[in-house]
Amino acid sequence: MDLHMFVPDFQAMREELTRLGFEELRTAEEVQEKLPTAKGVTLLAINSMCGCAGGIARPAAALALRQVKPDHLMTVFAGQDKEATAAARALFPQYPPSSPSFAVLKDGQAVAMIPRSQIEGSDPQTVAQRIVEAVQAARG
Repeated sequence: MDLHMFVPDFQAMREELTRLGFEELRTAEEVQEKLPTAKGVTLLAINSMCGCAGGIARPAAALALRQVKPDHLMTVFAGQDKEATAAARALFPQYPPSSPSFAVLKDGQAVAMIPRSQIEGSDPQTVAQRIVEAVQAARG
């Protein structure tokens, strides 16, 4: 029996976002170097292997990017790049850890969060609209 058929294809999950232009931050150092110093509006996707990430969150990101263009697109992968994810979450301690989720940062400061509770049970269009509204609000 080939047990590899039961192993999730993490690379494909990553590529769903990198194909959209998201820059992967794989280490705590990359997060600390790029997120706090990013000027303008950043959309950070906290990726996950769960069903609502693949069925809702990642498709929502694609839909949202048809309407808004943040200055920066970055992503960390919860459960895979644990140190990078922890470093990202440390930048917005006011929000409880959640994955999948989206954080909107302005000049390196978190200004909005779309947590799993606002993703799970929603459809991609609804989540995309939340992303669009958060990015537009950050732009002022």
